[in-house]
Amino acid sequence: MTTYGMPFLLEDKTGKFTESDFTDINDRLCLRLRCTAPTAHSYAIYNITYDSEPPKPIVVLEFGPNHALGSIKLGSGPKLPMAEYLAKLSPQGSSKTRKFTGSDGQEYRWSWRSTPGHEWTCTNASESVVAFYTLKLSSEPEYSGSSGCMLTVDEAYPHLIPEMLASLVVMRRIAAYNL
Repeated sequence: MTTYGMPFLLEDKTGKFTESDFTDINDRLCLRLRCTAPTAHSYAIYNITYDSEPPKPIVVLEFGPNHALGSIKLGSGPKLPMAEYLAKLSPQGSSKTRKFTGSDGQEYRWSWRSTPGHEWTCTNASESVVAFYTLKLSSEPEYSGSSGCMLTVDEAYPHLIPEMLASLVVMRRIAAYNL
């Protein structure tokens, strides 16, 4: 993968947490979030960067009835309960701040509106920002085919981008449905 000395800037084409494409503005990566079974509340994330053959899901998200947290399956790993994968920091803690262990064995934490200008911020154990999600500013013009929202992931973490996107989708649902 080409190194640019800049983060992955993944443009969120729809701004919806149920279906969108996340395309790096430097064409390094394109991930697709799609509903796979509406009645079962199942979603998958596909890497569609190279469309040479039908893509296989790299992440599967299954939610319960009434938008309840369900399970997450990363790659060929085991299916995990979302509430365990994205754990609250304490039983009485906010649902909008949760931690997870990445496939690299490190702990990461998503928090809602904890950093000015970021809707969601993901930090590592050293409290360095690893990723963040921003909404379109009301002063920005409208563009066809783009929501104006952006997932930004530090260039040092390309191996975690699918996990960052999957955990962000779950966090956005937690906030939207007050889980």
